[in-house]
Amino acid sequence: MNTRTDFDPVTLEILWSRLISITDESAAALLRTSFSTIVRESNDFTTVLMDAEGQSLAENTAGIPSFVGILPRTLAHFLERFPKETWRPGDCVITNDPWMATGHLPDITMAAPIFHRGKLVGFSGSVAHSPDIGGSLWSSDCRELYEEGLRIPPIRFLREGERCQDVFDFILGNVRLPEQVLGDLYAQVTSQQVCARRLGEFLDDVGMVDLTALSRALQSRAEGAMRRAIEALPDGVYRARVEADGFDADETRIECALTVDGAKMHVDYAGTSKQIDRGLNCVMNYTYAYTVYPIKCALDPLTPRNEGSYRSVTVDAPLGSILNPRYPAPCNARQLTGHLLAGAVYGALAQAVPDKVIAECGSAPTMRSVYSGTDRQGNRFTQILFASGGMGAGPSQDGHPCSAFPTNTGAGSIEAFESISPLIVWKKELRQDSGGAGKQRGGLGQDIEVELTAPEAVRLSLLSDRQKHPASGLVGGGPGASAEIALGDGTRPHPKSRTSLKPGERLIMRYSGGGGYGDPHQRDPAAVRRDVAAGYVSREAAKRDYGIDIKE
Repeated sequence: MNTRTDFDPVTLEILWSRLISITDESAAALLRTSFSTIVRESNDFTTVLMDAEGQSLAENTAGIPSFVGILPRTLAHFLERFPKETWRPGDCVITNDPWMATGHLPDITMAAPIFHRGKLVGFSGSVAHSPDIGGSLWSSDCRELYEEGLRIPPIRFLREGERCQDVFDFILGNVRLPEQVLGDLYAQVTSQQVCARRLGEFLDDVGMVDLTALSRALQSRAEGAMRRAIEALPDGVYRARVEADGFDADETRIECALTVDGAKMHVDYAGTSKQIDRGLNCVMNYTYAYTVYPIKCALDPLTPRNEGSYRSVTVDAPLGSILNPRYPAPCNARQLTGHLLAGAVYGALAQAVPDKVIAECGSAPTMRSVYSGTDRQGNRFTQILFASGGMGAGPSQDGHPCSAFPTNTGAGSIEAFESISPLIVWKKELRQDSGGAGKQRGGLGQDIEVELTAPEAVRLSLLSDRQKHPASGLVGGGPGASAEIALGDGTRPHPKSRTSLKPGERLIMRYSGGGGYGDPHQRDPAAVRRDVAAGYVSREAAKRDYGIDIKE
């Protein structure tokens, strides 16, 4: 058997690519066997391969950034509760505890051991957003965690391949859509089984007995790449502030101090808003994830991610702040705060390397609408509309329209959305003049109009921001357009409310645009004319923002 402790670069790259392909195949299994459109259409899941010590080795290529670095932390909690020597083939442990896992109850986190020739060689992990977790629906306005749904402590979901019936019963007895929830849970189990089989084949193919040496080499390479990227920055302390709507009078303020010291970086959020009694609180796991991910994107975008990628970056937020709340603070809508961190980090990094960052995104935070009730046949349904505003512009190109960042969930198929719910999407089109003006224009948001066709009213939960604080531009770029939400009769519901939608009533959502990058008057006039011809920019905005008068 191969017991080597060093690998030449070509071999290491090949082996690393194979491990990533294992997680991608695991992800494909989850995607294809899931029941909910949240996973199947909107990509709200991830799969991770970890070594026997619980350190991440590879993640699926399209995994959700908010899960970056979190699964190893969750597995550490699992191993504290269930020591390694107690795990058996076929076991599966589950939790959705926000402080141990991804920050809110709808995300189900699982881990399973991988044995090869009788030896524990690793763990497969997965996270997926459940179609329902009971409680108040996915919402922003709860006062404490206990209202937000069922909290599952670390517990065995499967024991040596056999279902733990009591666990199944108490989960399915507390959700509105037990068939969909169960289908997605089994899809996660399937993905982990695929991961285990493919890893066994990999070890046999390359003649290794375990992952110890390879894990060390891969993490060392990833750590070295990030350290070199940080070392290329000028030493110093860079500061930025981001403001957001928050909840009513409790507006959100993010204070970010980014310190570069040689090959190390520390991000401190001292001075950030205190935690509130609404679901916008962002637990430390989520704060960490949405801090290190944009740093990785900006400084070392090409090296694959693993545990080593983040060792040179430390993150701190005051206990009791909105970025590190005390239990049992409500946190169901933690993305409305966590997604802001990329803008804060990039605002600080722009002072050192403006050519490596983008302006704030209108898709950060995301706008979500959640619908729950009975369809025309009397069947229970819960459906979430995943859609995005525009990305911020960068130094060399316009922002992408209707694109999620720093998350990467998508709307998926509108036909699929309509097929399983009594909802019709009458409009889904680019929003003119929503991208911030700049040498590079911010990405456009979109206008969406949804009508309820059921004979009875349904519950509606709105999770949104950017109505008072649009996405800021960078290096002289202008802000994107603000978000707007209204009903068909012109009334404006609370942007973070639980309310209802009546039969025949329409919900109109205007998604915000991304910030512009650079002085708008330096934009190529030909690009402005193309934007006007395409309908992205109006003639009035071309003259106002760019100083270009385009006649009929």
